[in-house]
Amino acid sequence: MVDPSEKRKEVKKKLRKLEGLPTLPPIVQKLNQMIEDERTSLNQIAELIEKDQVITTKVLRLANSAFYGFPRKVSTVQQAMMLLGVNVLRILIMTSSIFEIIHREDVGLWEHSVGVAACAKILAEHLDVKDPQEITTAGLLHDLGKVVEKVAFKEDYEEILRLVAEGVEPLEAEKRVLGLNHAEIGAFLMSQWNIPERLIEAVLAHHNFDLTKKYKKESALLHLADFLVHARGYGETLHKRVPPLNESAIKILKISIPEIKEVLFRLEPRLYELKFFTEELKREFTAQ
Repeated sequence: MVDPSEKRKEVKKKLRKLEGLPTLPPIVQKLNQMIEDERTSLNQIAELIEKDQVITTKVLRLANSAFYGFPRKVSTVQQAMMLLGVNVLRILIMTSSIFEIIHREDVGLWEHSVGVAACAKILAEHLDVKDPQEITTAGLLHDLGKVVEKVAFKEDYEEILRLVAEGVEPLEAEKRVLGLNHAEIGAFLMSQWNIPERLIEAVLAHHNFDLTKKYKKESALLHLADFLVHARGYGETLHKRVPPLNESAIKILKISIPEIKEVLFRLEPRLYELKFFTEELKREFTAQ
């Protein structure tokens, strides 16, 4: 039997080295310095990003996808920055290579992640939560830990799948095998990348609100978005059935059942658009 606390230490040690995962693009360090320097203009930041054609393409593709749902086409980095904010843009650049891995490794998980992002955006706007683009991005990243398990802990992931097939709940299976679950893994990696605390905490606590210090509402929102997208059957995860809803999320968010129905009604056309986005990516990766 594996000692969970020892395994936990071993997993965190491996995460610090980011073994088996893509390294951050060199542009990120320069970008972070520029963002922290108050003398830097948005124009200068946009110019830096546009020097890297691959990253520019990825950023514009993500900014134009249905989970952000902007009514008009985003055609320049500067426009994306104005609509998304510098923080979100920086996170998209940092994690764009991870999104590619999610799509390559597990299309079902990618579809689930973008579905949750779209749902989180609609909920955030409906509930008048500050910076809904950040919450959307947290939705994209909420299952980052599952990708890490699959890519960097292959043998352990096989064992998790075996336990789930035997009827063990996925969160419990992850804990038994790795000493921590996917939400903890994702949040740990995000903290290594200096992603804002609000997003880290929302991801960390989206299955357990007791882990929150400041951002309970964001965690509850992510939990509800995750639940609704599971219930809708959009995408696939380790859960073979809809995971239970933590009803305290409803109380924290002060949201009614008719309001949830309205959110689902608004989500449906967004999911339809996202299907096209996913198909387009699939064709692109198959052609490479």
